[in-house]
Amino acid sequence: MQSTELSVDTTHRQLTDLTSQVVEFCRPLGDGLLSVFVPHATAGVALMETGSGSEADLDELLGRLLPRDDRYRHSHGARGHGADHVLPVLVSPSIVIPVGGGRPQLGTWQSVVLVDYNADNPRRTVRLSFLAG
Repeated sequence: MQSTELSVDTTHRQLTDLTSQVVEFCRPLGDGLLSVFVPHATAGVALMETGSGSEADLDELLGRLLPRDDRYRHSHGARGHGADHVLPVLVSPSIVIPVGGGRPQLGTWQSVVLVDYNADNPRRTVRLSFLAG
């Protein structure tokens, strides 16, 4: 298995497009499966269309599902931080993408994104692991 870690600064954004890094990592690898994993309790990764307004739609949806207030039992950190700890239930900390000929087999409009609303921790690690097929 081949692996690498990306270091991502999420200081000024909740959604970070990782697609170009994923494509670059896969380029020399042939056929197999790519695991994208975020080893954090308050972030997740997803496949979604970007640049069409979907980012704002996701923001609005997560705002309704996980309000940033003081209702959470997990209450340390910034206001609403408890919501950060529930996010990975809705946005998984990992995804698996098939790779063919060194290219992630993403759909036309699919991008790989890091979803992170946790303002208390602006540095994230994303692990890319390739298992040859």
